[in-house]
Amino acid sequence: MTRPPPTLPRDPGPLFWAFSWMALQGFGGVLTVAQRELVERRAWYTHEGFLEDWALAQVLPGPNVCNLAVVFGGRCCGWRGAAAALAGLLLFPLCLLLLVLVAYQEAAQWPAVAGALRGMMAVVVGLIAGACLKLAKPLLKHPMGPLWCAAVAGAALLAIAWWRVPLVACVFGLGGLACVWTGWRLKGAA
Repeated sequence: MTRPPPTLPRDPGPLFWAFSWMALQGFGGVLTVAQRELVERRAWYTHEGFLEDWALAQVLPGPNVCNLAVVFGGRCCGWRGAAAALAGLLLFPLCLLLLVLVAYQEAAQWPAVAGALRGMMAVVVGLIAGACLKLAKPLLKHPMGPLWCAAVAGAALLAIAWWRVPLVACVFGLGGLACVWTGWRLKGAA
């Protein structure tokens, strides 16, 4: 079953509340929540569109999800939408963070608190792995083909995690190579 094209909100209010809801669910990162909320639940993005904007958010300076909020909000409602999405993403978590900071100062020395925080690492890794699997689905239709997409992704992982290549060099090196390869494949298909 094919989904209809996304219907973007034309008012900043829904953007503020959607990004607020995402931010309040996103412990340790909002990628998984953003994908579920914007693609699956609200259908404001297609899987491919989300992946394209997430890639753009990754290469822009600053926090990825903030970049995504500004890009998406700007597309929907101009500067007001960008401001509303970014404010929604930051306002409630900032207030909660200040409350948690006060509580943590009192409870930091308790072993149960330290153990709970260490236990959350496994949850975060699982959330990221799940998001990666969902985000990989559109790559099956990518012009480079799934094998080459997997090779580029694997090379990026090895370059950053194993060989300690700086992120900027990886983005421009492997990203540039992937862009050239995709352009060549698209040109050949036309």
